[in-house]
Amino acid sequence: MNVTYTLSEINGIARQLWNEAGSYKVWAFKGEMGAGKTTFIHALCGQVLGVTGAISSPTFAIINEYSSPVTGTIYHMDWYRMKDEEEAVQAGIEDCLYSGKLCLVEWPAKAEGLLPADTLWITIQAIDDKVRQLQTAAHNLTKN
Repeated sequence: MNVTYTLSEINGIARQLWNEAGSYKVWAFKGEMGAGKTTFIHALCGQVLGVTGAISSPTFAIINEYSSPVTGTIYHMDWYRMKDEEEAVQAGIEDCLYSGKLCLVEWPAKAEGLLPADTLWITIQAIDDKVRQLQTAAHNLTKN
């Protein structure tokens, strides 16, 4: 998937991505600070997957857990503050990644080696203040 969208279109794009890639259990979101990773995850969880509680970036908590009537448990992880893979292991990241539950990971490069081979990679890029570009890859190109 390669799509350019505005914030007013984000819910439709989140639904489209879910319809195309909902079978993937681990989604790794790449993009610069402020590109819209958390905003996209908020739209996906709240508007598409029916999460009714607070949806926020787990920057300090590292892992937020949500409940969805569509998918059951969702783990939303933010690895920005992680130093390395060892710290991620200590935080229980692997338990989430291999739980069979939907995992949405921001800043995956911090512990990329822990991600399953069948991770869906999503790159979000800010084109300008209102426009974003989203691209997906169905495999991790660095793990061939």
